[in-house]
Amino acid sequence: MNFSSAVVSIPGKERFARAPFGGRVIIHATAEETGGAFGMWETFTPPGQGPDTHMHTREAEMFRVISGTYRFRCGDEEFDGPPGTVVVLPPNIPHSWRNISDEPGRIFATVTPGGFERLFVEIEATGADTPEKIAVIEARLGVVNEETEKLAAANA
Repeated sequence: MNFSSAVVSIPGKERFARAPFGGRVIIHATAEETGGAFGMWETFTPPGQGPDTHMHTREAEMFRVISGTYRFRCGDEEFDGPPGTVVVLPPNIPHSWRNISDEPGRIFATVTPGGFERLFVEIEATGADTPEKIAVIEARLGVVNEETEKLAAANA
C-alpha cells in the first residue's frame, strides 16, 4: 500500500457511476487513490434489484446495509440483512445480493484489494448497456459469472 494523502468524498462533490443492474453508484475511493489497498462506493438499489450470482477472483467484498433489507447469498448460505447489517464475502465463492424491500435500498461497499470499483466507473464512461458489454469489463476485472463464461468460451 503506497498512498500518502487523505482520500475525501464530500457530499455535493460525489463521483457518480452506474451498477450493472442500473442502480446509481457513488464512488468514494478508488484503488488508484489508495495505492491499491481498497475501493469504496455506495449503491442505491431499486426494489427487487441487485447483481446476479457472480464471483470475485481478486478481492474480498464488505457491505454495510444503510437502508432497505437485502438478501445475501454466499455459496450455499442465504440470509437477510436489515439496516446496520455488515457482511463480508470472501473471494472465489459465488455470491449475490438483492434489495428485497418495497422501497429503494442503500448499501455501502468496500473491496480489498481495490480495483473492482472500476466496473461502475467504466460502465458509466462507456455506456455499457447490455450483459455482453458489461461482461467484457467484468472479465477484465476478474469477475466470473454466466456472461463472462460465455465470453471466455466465445474467445477460446
